[in-house]
Amino acid sequence: MEGYLTTVDNIIRARGILLLGEVLVRLASKPLDDATIRSLIGFFTDRLADWRALRGALVGCLALMRRKSSGGMVSGSDAKAVAESYLQNLQVQSLGQYERKLSFELMECLLERYPNAVASLGDTLIYGICESVDGEKDPHCLMLTFHIIEVLSRLFPDPSDALAGFAHELFEILGCYFPIHFTHQKDEDMSMTIKRDDLARALMLAFSSTPLFEPYAIPLLLEKLSSSLPSAKLDSLRYLTDCTMKYGADRMAKHIEAIWSSLKEAIFTSLDSVLLFTPESLEGSDLPKNEIAAEALSLLQKLIVQNTKLFLDLIVGDEDISMIFNTISYYKNYHEIPLERKQRLNAVGRVLFTTAKASQVSCNRVFECFFSQLMDILGLSARNSSGQPYFDESILISKRCKHGALYLSIEILSACRDMIASSETILAATSHTEETWKHLLQSFSPALTMGFCSAFICSSEGTHDAATYIGVKGLLILATFPGGYSLISKTVFEKILVTFVSIINEEYSKRLSWKLALKALVEIGSFIERYHESEKESSYMDIVVEKILSLAFVGDFGVLFPLRLEALSDIGTSGRSYMLKVVQGLEEAIYANLYEVYVHGSTNSAEIVTHLLKCYSDKVIPWIRCEKGFEEVLLQFAINIWNQIESSTPFNASQTNKKGVLDVMMKAMKLAVANCSEEKQNIIVQKSYNILSSSISFPLEELLLQERFQIAQEVDNSSSRDEWVLSLFAAVTIAVHPQTHIPNTRSIVSLFMTTLLKGNVVAAQALGSMVNKLDLKSTSGQTSSDCTLEEAMDIILNLSLWIFDKNSSSSIQSKMISVHDTALNDLSNGVGSCTSLQIHAILGLAWIGKGLLMRGHEKVNDITMIFLQCLQSSGRAGISHQEKSISENNYKLDLHNSVMKTAADAFQILIGDCEQCLNREFHAIIRPLYKQRFFSAIMPVLQSLVMKLEPLSRSFLFRASAHVIIDTPLIVVLSDTKKIIPMLLDGLSALSNDVVDKEVLYGLLLVLSGILMDKNGQEAVSDSAHTVVNCLVDLTRYPHMTLVRETAVQCLIAISGLSHARIYPMRTQVLQAVIKALDDPKRAVRREAVRCRQAWASIASRSLHF
Repeated sequence: MEGYLTTVDNIIRARGILLLGEVLVRLASKPLDDATIRSLIGFFTDRLADWRALRGALVGCLALMRRKSSGGMVSGSDAKAVAESYLQNLQVQSLGQYERKLSFELMECLLERYPNAVASLGDTLIYGICESVDGEKDPHCLMLTFHIIEVLSRLFPDPSDALAGFAHELFEILGCYFPIHFTHQKDEDMSMTIKRDDLARALMLAFSSTPLFEPYAIPLLLEKLSSSLPSAKLDSLRYLTDCTMKYGADRMAKHIEAIWSSLKEAIFTSLDSVLLFTPESLEGSDLPKNEIAAEALSLLQKLIVQNTKLFLDLIVGDEDISMIFNTISYYKNYHEIPLERKQRLNAVGRVLFTTAKASQVSCNRVFECFFSQLMDILGLSARNSSGQPYFDESILISKRCKHGALYLSIEILSACRDMIASSETILAATSHTEETWKHLLQSFSPALTMGFCSAFICSSEGTHDAATYIGVKGLLILATFPGGYSLISKTVFEKILVTFVSIINEEYSKRLSWKLALKALVEIGSFIERYHESEKESSYMDIVVEKILSLAFVGDFGVLFPLRLEALSDIGTSGRSYMLKVVQGLEEAIYANLYEVYVHGSTNSAEIVTHLLKCYSDKVIPWIRCEKGFEEVLLQFAINIWNQIESSTPFNASQTNKKGVLDVMMKAMKLAVANCSEEKQNIIVQKSYNILSSSISFPLEELLLQERFQIAQEVDNSSSRDEWVLSLFAAVTIAVHPQTHIPNTRSIVSLFMTTLLKGNVVAAQALGSMVNKLDLKSTSGQTSSDCTLEEAMDIILNLSLWIFDKNSSSSIQSKMISVHDTALNDLSNGVGSCTSLQIHAILGLAWIGKGLLMRGHEKVNDITMIFLQCLQSSGRAGISHQEKSISENNYKLDLHNSVMKTAADAFQILIGDCEQCLNREFHAIIRPLYKQRFFSAIMPVLQSLVMKLEPLSRSFLFRASAHVIIDTPLIVVLSDTKKIIPMLLDGLSALSNDVVDKEVLYGLLLVLSGILMDKNGQEAVSDSAHTVVNCLVDLTRYPHMTLVRETAVQCLIAISGLSHARIYPMRTQVLQAVIKALDDPKRAVRREAVRCRQAWASIASRSLHF
């Protein structure tokens, strides 16, 4: 390549050198000898002076400088030569963006990989860098320049080094970029996009890289802290925090007073003016939600730790804080305090909290200077040497309810507690007996306890939220000081617990008091569990858990019962031992009430056990799922449920099923089984199967020998106990792991299949779960009674396809005529007519198809074809006189249409998500992207059928396609928008004719809304804009659902963003429709109509007036 590298042709030479540099980049890991590297780096060093070939020279230098030692590196002397050539020949700011970026990367590499070599250049290096980076504006280059200055500062750490003479000049270059004002542009490659936060952080690291910047950085940051721009304030605080930690205490001491003044202003003006008295805020005094206030308080804490005495002197002597202390005694209740004073009170509280939490030294100072003042304002006295108060603290007078002082006391107490809890020396707490704060707290703790209790009296008199909150939080903090720092005696601790428990058990009508007391008890329980307070644990168990448990199941079981259960379950979540006790009590109550339901058919017990099981499912089991070691609890719960139903004779629970007992039992059973291991699940399955197989009405070994119609009749004649057993067994089947063995699979499949013909949805869901989890091939452990997925599908299709045969009606007629009159009546009331059989079969097949679809099995195609054939039926199927008489007694609708509607709705079951079964919680096998595959396969078929069939079938096909479109991920629909839009619009028009379709219509409209909000979707809709607008205009008048009208108007707003040429001809039509929407009876529709009118009026004419 020699000729190409040295030719006088500038273009050829530049390309040759660039090619050589790119080759070296590709050979970065290939070993090269020292002579070769020295020759190459010498060549590229010389080429830095050749500005026409500069890009190749920079690429080559970078490739060689970045090599690792294992493959041969550039020597220090050669690196110094590169730096000298760089500084002598490159005028960086005169180069293009890409060459500047390469230049900065080369300098960065020199500083990081060869620091000793380049450091010897001293002033020349620093001056050259200043010249190179000054005036840079490109974001990518700025990231490099900020880092170069950061690394350069580390290269000369001594204040007497060469950097000291250039500190002012360097900071002037950096300071002009603060604060960062930058809106990043979207590059084609998003990974290369530089964001504002990236630039801000890089600049911050440069600011704090050397203490030499302190005289210039701190004044600039304090100046920008007073800016009206929130982003500038936030950056100033973050930079100050970083600089404070890196500059050191000595350098920062001179700025302490100015920093405190600026911080105080930021805190006082950024915090909320009104405190939140909610149960959630009892958890702790975390940083405020306002970012500026949070950053200011965080910086304050670091400054106090760094310069404790200086900063504490400023805080103690601050006039604004003194003014708050002087004025809070004037206000008895929180609501009497003016709004501005409330904001300042909140700010002072946060400052005192942050100060006291910073260290033990600062905590002592806060207690010496402020805590005693607050006790005087509240009129509370300390104990004397005998441990007794100077006067009778049991006399609670209302004048002590000074909420401002109580609030500040709580902030200081909370900070002290948090400081102890975060200390690594908490185990040695008893050794810190001389701490000022501890002495003061122990002296005033009895008076404080009575003071916080007095807040309850004030709240009962004035019924103000602040009093209740302050009282509860104050007592909570006193009760949760850890270890040897406990401030209150066991007797006082127990009195606090009794106070909260009495509120829980008696004051249901005071919702805030009740919630606050419950939250406080939960926090106390969690504290005891976290710090292993064994003495307090016994008190908590006896006073709280046992008391609430004993009172939960006595007295009124009306509207208060759910509140008792809520309290009980929340208390249980505070600790493992408490939850075990709560679970034991809940289960005993469940079993006792279930006995009354089973044996006596008690409706009152049915209502109680419904609440109990809901609590167990919604609160207890989710908590157990997150804990370890509780699996045995769930196993015993499931086994005990089965034991009880097995031993319950006589069984009189048929009427109580109407109250939902069986439904909540199935939910609890599913959740309990789902959270057990396979080993435990096998035990539950075997137990449930033994009870099922012993049922008189369900002789499993004979099921396969009976005729189909006789099976259906047998199922209909089953007892109520057998229905419960079957439903609970189905719940177990739904929840098991795929590896869990279900005995006698063939008979179970047949039983579920025939049961679903009566309309048992749980049996259908269980069957869908079975086909989702069954093995594809026989395994070595299988018996003749077990079956594979293929064999199960054969049984299912044999028991279902006959219902859809063209001669099925006459076959059923002959069966019905041949049976006894009583059997005929039972059958007509249970299984029903041919149409009802078809409906039940379709619903069952839908769940079965869902199980197959989720695992990606091809048999789902057979089931889908059955649904499509039902949707293609023409005319009403022949019905005999006898069948017609039965149907007229039970159905008012056209039964054939109901079958077609059910077939259309089956697609919702197929592709929609379900909480009851076939999900990850119940261990379903889920193939990735199964919805996308089904959508791609079925939509062309549905579109083809719509074009061919008669109007009756077409309306149901639109309903089916709507379900598919709604439940498919929007990103999939967007990829095929142009083909879907005609079907979607026809579906909207067809579904708007009947009120029963309003939910489906709304779902389909939401999909259209999603398409219109996407850029690619807008392009696809653009060609059909006229049709879309016509459809949406009609929907703005849809009378049956407000959300449909509101969303239709929102879609019209989105369409206004399409190209002007497309939508301008439709402006008059839209504006007329919007005028009518302005008179809509619902405010939400009118509000969107105003926005729509503004959007379209601006298109039509800037001078339009309505």
